[in-house]
Amino acid sequence: MPVGTLPPWKRVLAVVAHPDDESFGLGALLDAFGRAGAEVHVLCLTRGEASTLGDVPGDLAAVRDAELRSAAAALGITHASLCGHPDGGLAEVPDSVVRADVAGEVERVQPDGLVVFDPVAGVTGHADHAAASVAAVAVGESLGVPVLGWALPEVVAANLGEGTGAGCGGNPAGVITAVVFNRTRQLEAVRCHATQAVPGSVLWRRLELLGDREFGRALV
Repeated sequence: MPVGTLPPWKRVLAVVAHPDDESFGLGALLDAFGRAGAEVHVLCLTRGEASTLGDVPGDLAAVRDAELRSAAAALGITHASLCGHPDGGLAEVPDSVVRADVAGEVERVQPDGLVVFDPVAGVTGHADHAAASVAAVAVGESLGVPVLGWALPEVVAANLGEGTGAGCGGNPAGVITAVVFNRTRQLEAVRCHATQAVPGSVLWRRLELLGDREFGRALV
């Protein structure tokens, strides 16, 4: 599989479904953009209030909001915005509503490109991830903004499925490109999401399987 480089974007907007997606999923990519001098922004479409990974007293949405702020600081993210769409129900929100949120943030940030989870099963098989990515790709197409999809090789997706039962979506080697990363700041950001960084979860296993490489493909 070829090893490539990231696009030379100077302003980047990541569109994700939940707090922690920017770290566990896109953290290495966003860190690399930042290290290359780009201004990085995040739009998170839900507040993650339906998570079942951590047993947290009080308002989980507020806790996860604070976790996102801490993780964003660890990754050097310029700004993180949160919407209040239902966690676990993003796919039921009308497309026009989600796209309007994404388009509004694109208008505010004026990014050179968007970064999303690959729409193939949302990488992880979570319907919220797929819905967030489909909306962002549609907005990118309509506004002429390039979109980079964070992807998994088929072999990694299959391994995750066998080991964890996760319905991950992967891509053939010929359609994705590998980029080598230093994960130091990503792991620092991941640790900020204490409610989600549960030992033995599929999130950790994915990082173990990927090693020092992430994979992506141009979507728009």
